[in-house]
Amino acid sequence: MDYMQTLLSLCPLVFLAGFVDAIAGGGGLIALPAYLFAGLPAHTAIGSNKLSSCSGLVAACYKYFKEKKVRLSVALYSALGCIVGAGCGTRLALFFPERTLRLIVLIAVPIVAVFLATRKDLGKDEQSDRPLSRKNEALISTAIGVAVGLYDGLIGPGAGTFLILGFTTFLGIGLVQASACAKVSNMASNLTSVVIYALSGNVQYLLAIPAAACSILGGYTGAKVAVRGGGKRVKQFMYVVLVLLFVKLVSDLFVG
Repeated sequence: MDYMQTLLSLCPLVFLAGFVDAIAGGGGLIALPAYLFAGLPAHTAIGSNKLSSCSGLVAACYKYFKEKKVRLSVALYSALGCIVGAGCGTRLALFFPERTLRLIVLIAVPIVAVFLATRKDLGKDEQSDRPLSRKNEALISTAIGVAVGLYDGLIGPGAGTFLILGFTTFLGIGLVQASACAKVSNMASNLTSVVIYALSGNVQYLLAIPAAACSILGGYTGAKVAVRGGGKRVKQFMYVVLVLLFVKLVSDLFVG
């Protein structure tokens, strides 16, 4: 496959990944296999994907900030927690069999899907009537960031989706605002990863930079759809991401 053919096959999938990620998280479930299909080694595929997905997250964040959907205190504390958790998770991954970790998540995904289906109020755009003090909000936001960052470091796929679930469940905020805050947290952890992969020479810029342009377009478009469609649209895309995550885990465990 020559360069132009590779770009033509890669860019639409990266656009789709940016679009889905901006709404419900989990864009890596689409983009990373696309980079691997392009023939890149695993670490270079991950590094290149981090660069393009980070670009899409910047565009999504811009749109969410423009629409005043980001609760900055939640986003920043969670972002800090994500960075700490991801560092710990990456180290812990060395001590746990990968198959065991993936099996745990494989069991958890259907439970999360059932939780989504049974929580009829989860698609609401309004904030919950359970106000939290600033201290409690900061503590819970940080804890969510650490927990999801830990998962991201151990396994990875769908971290943005789990951030949204954490924000809606434990902070009682609407799905659109939760998605907006999740994008900021994801961007913080991705920027850290991009620097590490770039310094180690594991980014294929000839592919990642054009793909980043598609990711920016997808991220901005996805955020626009989320804002217009409200919590109901975010919830629909979360189901899509959970199905993709379930399929990937089954494939990794029993096929790969």
